[in-house]
Amino acid sequence: TRDHLDYHKTVENYLKAKKAFFDSLPKTAFALTNLDDKNGLVMTQNTKAKVHTYSLRSLSDFKGKVLEDGFEGMLLDINNVEVNVQFIGRFNASNLLAVYGTACLLGKKTEEVLLALSILRPVAGRFDSLRSPKGYTAIVDYAHTPDALENVLNAIHEVLNGKGNVITVVGAGGNRDKGKRPLMAQEAVKQSDKVIITSDNPRFEEPQEIINDMLAGLTKEDMRKVISIADRKEAIRTACMLAQAKDVILVAGKGHENYQEIKGIKHHFDDKEVLRDIFANE
Repeated sequence: TRDHLDYHKTVENYLKAKKAFFDSLPKTAFALTNLDDKNGLVMTQNTKAKVHTYSLRSLSDFKGKVLEDGFEGMLLDINNVEVNVQFIGRFNASNLLAVYGTACLLGKKTEEVLLALSILRPVAGRFDSLRSPKGYTAIVDYAHTPDALENVLNAIHEVLNGKGNVITVVGAGGNRDKGKRPLMAQEAVKQSDKVIITSDNPRFEEPQEIINDMLAGLTKEDMRKVISIADRKEAIRTACMLAQAKDVILVAGKGHENYQEIKGIKHHFDDKEVLRDIFANE
């Protein structure tokens, strides 16, 4: 992903830094890698540790499958045992499979691990789901990179299954990786029926300039789906006005944050609060 590229500069450097953890493991350790990730086996090719694998698609030491999914959670099959979890999307199923594999390799009993997974709750701001009185669903998520946005939108489509429209409200942070801005807009347009480009944490940049950087990655055809509204509260309000029953609104980028940073000052702002206020007047 593009996360931390401000520090690592390139994806290659980022991968090398991650691989270094595996390379440094001794023979007495274990390494667990994701076969569904194109770099999964690359991570472990030089490690001295005993390598174990997990996957939702391939034969592996720890095999998982999504049996049912909804906005309240998923039913998973993990090594031929079914478990209900309070998470959404294949990317979370993969993460939970990694947790299961790690716990088992550390000596925990499988039934204890499965029980723990069933009661585990998502952290605040990660796929937080709110139901509108009008019958649409709003999802608040911290997704602030193209990869994260892709994962969340994929998860929404897995659950929605073509039964409603997707409206995405998204921005990009100021004084951070500028290269991701057009990519964020492109990913939102690719997987949404309507996109509202707005402000995130502009920090010391002008919000409209950040929005312009995002719009620069879109074609004239793309722009037919797009509205730009710099005021984030108004952008969310507009999305709610456009939404119909069974639609899904994704409000991306800030998640758990309860502030908006502008010119060095953190002003109180909470996406979920804004949505609840709107719902109260519907």
